[in-house]
Amino acid sequence: MEGSSKSNTACYSKTEKEKDLFHVIHKVPCGDGPYVKAKHAQLVHKDPETAIVWFWKAINAGDKVDSALKDMAVVMKQVDRTEEAIEAIRSFRSRCSKQAQESLDNVLIDLYKKCGKVEEQIDLLKRKLRLIYQGEAFNGKPTKTARSHGKKFQVSVKQETSRLLGNLGWAYKQKSNFLAAEVVYQKAQMIDPDANKACNLGLCLIKQARYDEARLVLQSVLEGKLPGSEDFKSRKRAEELLMEVETRQPLPELTEILGFDLDDDDFVKGLEKMMNEWAPSRSKRLPIFEQISSFRDRIAC
Repeated sequence: MEGSSKSNTACYSKTEKEKDLFHVIHKVPCGDGPYVKAKHAQLVHKDPETAIVWFWKAINAGDKVDSALKDMAVVMKQVDRTEEAIEAIRSFRSRCSKQAQESLDNVLIDLYKKCGKVEEQIDLLKRKLRLIYQGEAFNGKPTKTARSHGKKFQVSVKQETSRLLGNLGWAYKQKSNFLAAEVVYQKAQMIDPDANKACNLGLCLIKQARYDEARLVLQSVLEGKLPGSEDFKSRKRAEELLMEVETRQPLPELTEILGFDLDDDDFVKGLEKMMNEWAPSRSKRLPIFEQISSFRDRIAC
């Protein structure tokens, strides 16, 4: 009996270890509540529609509402149910904790961006920047923990401010308000410069026909003076924008090309001078006039 008991304990431990490994690999929580079932559907079975159903059940049951609402909105965005995701956050964010509101705002910004709600995006970005100015961002802390591609990292208030300004500049670009976008990108670069925002700033300057300024900004990327300059996409974009600068450079004035003004009294003389310079040295007249002169000379003889 004693040996059997040890065997059962060993099997149980092995099963538990396998379960723990499963949760680590698939990054799903433990348990059997609606939120856990939603995450299984989302991450393990790759079934977003079923996941959304279980996220709704989790929200209604009060099961991890903060995470359920945010995760559901993200999944809805992936399956092009963006408008529905926006309405869900607006309707149910009051059920979420104060700590979750900032994350929900970030999700909303992405949703507004995807479905073209530029005005709403601008308003929300301004509100978030105002909170930073008032010292209320990150729940009063100097940094926050963010996640990207499964990795956690710390974000400072300075970095977050620059990121939000970059998003605001992008929104103004969509409205073709390139002056406002330029001002915002300039401020973002002063706080936390990078190559991507420099390219966007360069584009805003090009749109305003300020080519010399745009050239300087874009060359700073190609010369490796900014963080992210080594990124292939940023360098390629900077090169393409610089080529656009060259093609849009104003052409020399026609007066500069011709050497005289079309309104001058000496226009005809200037044109004759130019034609003489272009004509072959052996003759300043077209062949037909040479033939006529020769014919007249013969008649005179």
